[in-house]
Amino acid sequence: MKVEAVRMRNVKTGEQKTIPVHGFFVAIGHQPNSEIFKDWLDMDDAGYIKAIPGTSKTNIEGVFAAGDVQDKVYRQAVTAAGSGCMAALDAERYLSALELQ
Repeated sequence: MKVEAVRMRNVKTGEQKTIPVHGFFVAIGHQPNSEIFKDWLDMDDAGYIKAIPGTSKTNIEGVFAAGDVQDKVYRQAVTAAGSGCMAALDAERYLSALELQ
């Protein structure tokens, strides 16, 4: 399956149109999708997962947060890619410290 077009409807006028595309990025709002972790991970009042500053580490050993769920300023693609890399490196260091094969 691949994306070929986006069908749009103007909610004010009702006008509909189809725009050919090869891909798209959906911004789904300003609330992080972190609700399922609220009983385990430390979060701020807005629902963003708290990470130790300068890392992707959370309050639980071996659990890392990246992207939209922990960055309320930049959110989206660039932050997700950058902090995803941070989380991968943090996880690799964590596992290396455990000396797992």
